[in-house]
Amino acid sequence: MLRPRIIPSLLIHDKGLVKTVKFKNSKYVGDPINAVKIFNEKEVDELAVFDIDATVLGKEPDYTLIEKLANQSRMPICYGGGVKTVEQAQKIFGLGIEKIALSSAVIDNPNLIFDISQRVGSQSVIVVLDVKKKMFGGYEVFIHNGKKSTGINPFDFAKKAQELGAGEIIINSIDNDGVMKGYDFKLIDKVRDVVNIPMTMLGGAGTIEDIKKAIDRYNVIGVAAGSLFVFKGVYKAVLINYPSREEKRKLY
Repeated sequence: MLRPRIIPSLLIHDKGLVKTVKFKNSKYVGDPINAVKIFNEKEVDELAVFDIDATVLGKEPDYTLIEKLANQSRMPICYGGGVKTVEQAQKIFGLGIEKIALSSAVIDNPNLIFDISQRVGSQSVIVVLDVKKKMFGGYEVFIHNGKKSTGINPFDFAKKAQELGAGEIIINSIDNDGVMKGYDFKLIDKVRDVVNIPMTMLGGAGTIEDIKKAIDRYNVIGVAAGSLFVFKGVYKAVLINYPSREEKRKLY
C-alpha cells in the first residue's frame, strides 16, 4: 500500500553537510556520512542528497562521495548534482543509488529526462524544480542554486517532465527554504493540478505539525525537509532528528 514518505534533505557543499536560508548563507552542520549513519538508526523512509557545488562549478558528480553514501545507507537515496548525461546517471546507479535527481541539466536539455528514463526506468528519474514567486504574481523556475532565472513556468515544465518520462517531481520553494514557517501549499496545489506522478514537496517545514498538515492535505506524497531534521530548538542547535515509529503513526 502506498503511504506518505518523510524525507530528510541533505545539502553537500565542499564535501560537508550544510543548511541554507532561501538558498543563501550556507551554514556547516556536520559530516554527511555521519548524518547518514544516524538516519539509518532512525529508520528513515528515504534520503535526498543534493551536491549544490557540482553544477554551478561545472564539475562531474563526486563519485567517491556518492559511493560512500550508498555503502553506508540502509535506506533508498535520491541523489542530485552535476548529472548531465545518461552515462553519468548509469554510473551513479551502479554505485548503489536508487534515484537520480535532475534539475539544471533538464532545463537546458529536457530530452535528457526521456533518455535516462528509457535506459533505467521512469521510477528512478526525479525532476527537481527550484521555484520562486515572481514579483507581480505567479511562479518561476530558477537554476544554479537559485541564482539564475529561467523564465520558465514550473507548472508547464512539470507537465512536460511527466510527458518525457519523469517518475517523480520535487517542488522546492526557494522563498520558504530554511525559513521554517510551513510549506507553500498554493504552489503544490497548482502542480498537483497538472501532473499525476508522485510528488515531493520541499522548503519550509519547521515543525512536525507542518509535516502532518501536508499529509492531511495530500495523503500520499513525499514530505521533505532540511532544517527540521538537522536543527533542534529556537537556537537551532545542530541535532540530527526524525520522527519515531510512534510519531509517524500519528502523522498518517
